[in-house]
Amino acid sequence: MEKIRIQKIIAESGYCSRRKAEELISKNRVQVNGRPCKLGDKALPLKDLITIDGEPLRVTKKKEMHYIMLHKPRGYVTTMSDEFDRKCVTDLLGDFPDRVYPIGRLDKNSEGLLLFTNDGRFANDIMHPSKHISKTYRVTVRPDINDEQLVALSEGVEIDGKKTLPATVIVLDKQPGRVVMQITIHEGRNRQIRKMCEAVGLEVARLKRTSIGPIKLGMLKPGDYRELKPDELRALRNAITKAK
Repeated sequence: MEKIRIQKIIAESGYCSRRKAEELISKNRVQVNGRPCKLGDKALPLKDLITIDGEPLRVTKKKEMHYIMLHKPRGYVTTMSDEFDRKCVTDLLGDFPDRVYPIGRLDKNSEGLLLFTNDGRFANDIMHPSKHISKTYRVTVRPDINDEQLVALSEGVEIDGKKTLPATVIVLDKQPGRVVMQITIHEGRNRQIRKMCEAVGLEVARLKRTSIGPIKLGMLKPGDYRELKPDELRALRNAITKAK
């Protein structure tokens, strides 16, 4: 049996994402056979004892992979648990039998499509910047928008010291003091849409993610979730493959 990187074993067990697993290893919270490990170390998933904070990691020979879409309501934080006792998106999956974790995030005041999985490689592919998986949002801003602001959002603005990639911006509705736009981006930086709008002087009143790649939120009600259909999962995998 071939040894596998420990962060991959943790991610594929469904415990957390690979990125989070790397953080746990860096913080010396992971041990293999009673000894602290470091990034790059490998282990035999069905032979070596891997513990996180002293608790054994559950590793099985074969597990069922799950791919879920959730309509996140406003007021929920995208995390597995919260030290401030805020409502977490995982609370909405309370009756789901297996542990899954969110792919990416939506901030507390945002809503819309959020994907979950226990497939670490799949999650990493969706989030990796090199894949440029598109994400589309319905954004309501105040007070109004001019051509200069539209061009800036489309061509890219500087946030956190780095210019954003070109985006597709469409004005859907314009009323006095309120504009509704559809914005499609191909990266996933922290609070990116909000920061882009702030950079051109716009206040975001409402932010809703409507699609990730070919996966559309559709008529799924806030707070509800379902597993992706085979054709949806296939389309998403195709989008990942085309990006390679």
